[in-house]
Amino acid sequence: MREGAAAWREAAALFKRPQPVTVPMVALATIIPFYLYIGYLVRAGPVHVPAIELDHLLPVVPAWAPVYLSLFLAALLPAFVLHQQELIRRTVLAYLATWLIAFVCFLAWPTIGTRPAAVAGDGFLAWMLRTIYASDAPYNCFPSLHVAQCFLAAFACSRVHSGVGFAAALWACAVGLSTLFTKQHYVADVIGGAVLAYLSYLVFIRPHPRAAIPQDERRLAPILALGAAAVYGVMVAAMWVAYRLGVAV
Repeated sequence: MREGAAAWREAAALFKRPQPVTVPMVALATIIPFYLYIGYLVRAGPVHVPAIELDHLLPVVPAWAPVYLSLFLAALLPAFVLHQQELIRRTVLAYLATWLIAFVCFLAWPTIGTRPAAVAGDGFLAWMLRTIYASDAPYNCFPSLHVAQCFLAAFACSRVHSGVGFAAALWACAVGLSTLFTKQHYVADVIGGAVLAYLSYLVFIRPHPRAAIPQDERRLAPILALGAAAVYGVMVAAMWVAYRLGVAV
């Protein structure tokens, strides 16, 4: 018990280290809203539907909505697990490159998703899927930034702890499946997002040697990852409360 509490204290102490705000960090935060603007730009012109037979065969399954929303967990993982400034710098550059390349694809080859006209059901999961549809326009499908970010988070965390990286990669695969069962993306989008993430990893993150990560950060990585998962759990719980309040009203 005492050893576990001490490990959590050590993990919390890592967040007290000063981390500079860099130009790439500011640039990444600045360009993210352009995702919505690009969707607005392309909706007036011709758009593509890169569907294959498998896309048509897969049904809409609202139970996958919480997995789809766990993109927020993928976004949190590097922020929790990575504490070496050089690895953080490289990871931010990888994310920045991924977003910019995706933006070029969105503009050069606009796509649109084929969502159902309505989501059947009145439960929490159906409500969650309807909330996803209401907050995200059905454009900018290829490549899937959703999938790319989840895999990129897994690749970055693997430099610190292979077990955490492997678990995050499995979860990224689940997120890829969720984009198909929520009809947010096509199979081609999922593959494109995974490939884009891997290329960004090869260029920016892989050159950083694992040996450069201190042993204490390796040891604490699973605890840090659990902390990120707990934060996402709180987010889902907050959504459930919002749903229940809406039902009560």
